[in-house]
Amino acid sequence: MKLNVTECAGRLLSKPSEQSADVVVDRVDSQFQDHSNRFRLVNKDFSRQYFHFYAERLSSMKELLLPRINQKWGTNIPVKTLADLKEDSTDRCIIVGTLYKHQELKPSILKEISEENQLVPQPPRSEYTGDEDQLILEDELQRIKLIGEINPHDVITGVVCAVLGAEHEGGKFKVEEYCFPTPSGPSQPLIPPSEDRYIVLVSGLDLAGSADVLFPFELLVDWVSGWLGDIGEQKNQALVSRILFAGNSIRCKSANRGAALQHVSEGLDQSSTLDAVKTFDEFLQQLASNIPVDLMPGEFDPSNCTLPQQPLHCCMFPKAAAYKTLHSSPNPYDFEVDGRRIIGTAGQPIDDIASFTRITDRLAILQHTLEWGHIAPSAPDTLRCYPFAGKDPFIIKELPDVYFVGNQPSYQSKIFSGDNGKEVRLICIPKFYQTKTCVVLNLRNLDCHTMTFGEPLSEDMEVEK
Repeated sequence: MKLNVTECAGRLLSKPSEQSADVVVDRVDSQFQDHSNRFRLVNKDFSRQYFHFYAERLSSMKELLLPRINQKWGTNIPVKTLADLKEDSTDRCIIVGTLYKHQELKPSILKEISEENQLVPQPPRSEYTGDEDQLILEDELQRIKLIGEINPHDVITGVVCAVLGAEHEGGKFKVEEYCFPTPSGPSQPLIPPSEDRYIVLVSGLDLAGSADVLFPFELLVDWVSGWLGDIGEQKNQALVSRILFAGNSIRCKSANRGAALQHVSEGLDQSSTLDAVKTFDEFLQQLASNIPVDLMPGEFDPSNCTLPQQPLHCCMFPKAAAYKTLHSSPNPYDFEVDGRRIIGTAGQPIDDIASFTRITDRLAILQHTLEWGHIAPSAPDTLRCYPFAGKDPFIIKELPDVYFVGNQPSYQSKIFSGDNGKEVRLICIPKFYQTKTCVVLNLRNLDCHTMTFGEPLSEDMEVEK
């Protein structure tokens, strides 16, 4: 394969002309609104139990689920509580509750510290599913084991669900069909831009752990800033209105690999972390001087480990913080830009669900969480979470335009269509330190593609001068 240098370089190798001199390209302006206040913790109280959190989730999502029940099964089948079920009754009914997945392989601190059994702590596993996994449905007062047409390996603890069926012998409920509280479209549709507008999505820089990521990241920063390419390429770059870092910019894995707990602070390699923060500050300074920047924390970034993660403090980035275009946001992150509603996380909920189900496709898991109407259904069972009382901020009440997840093994994307025709762009953002790839999203039509930096020429490529 031969590459023509003149064609690839555009006008860079052409002779100077009056038209190409002193050309000024202005970046497009964007309309932005942050909707993430529900994820910001003002008064923290960790003394509460999680019962109130689950009770609020069931109560709130039951209201969202009832219209879906009527739409799918009509109004002739009664909706009952578990207390209303009668023995030896085979009448079909609908039960609404929260799924609990009983798994023998699920990690349990009570098992590990049991003095009676004297168990040795088991090594961490990548998957905790087993053939003996069982599903149990819990409502406000009781619980019942589920059998029938529902696969335990396709759901997770914490999902609110409506099941249609009848009580079976042995105190079990035989499921014929089930329904999730999939949100509908927004009550007030937004108006997307009439011309091309782009945002760039990046995740998993791992500046403290990957030495070979600096050059590709510098190319990315120069490309977004408009320092690469000819005038035609710079005009395209001027259409990028925002760049978002979706977590794990400092680290992508625990610095203390030998620790029993993954998030302990003792013994961390502080020097490499501080150097990475300073380096990141310099890159952010260049970006913030040219374009609005959204900065989300990730699982291994210097932030709290429980969801929702709070924004990284501006004192960590003194150079970039001088610009008002630097916007430190929580994880999860919910915002609106140029008439598009965008929601996403840094990846913890999707990674956790992958460990406790047999769903291997990360994009399918992302779609499932949208259908379940919840960003992090496995919290607080297997995912660290703040003990909220009186609200569950992770509930998705209306379909967004874009639903993303960061720090995934590879890039994936598709369009999800809701019942009312509302389309949602699902995006799995790859880890940059592994793929050297970012995602470019067009806000006008929700098309997206990838940009890869620092890829060397293959051996079969010859440059034609």
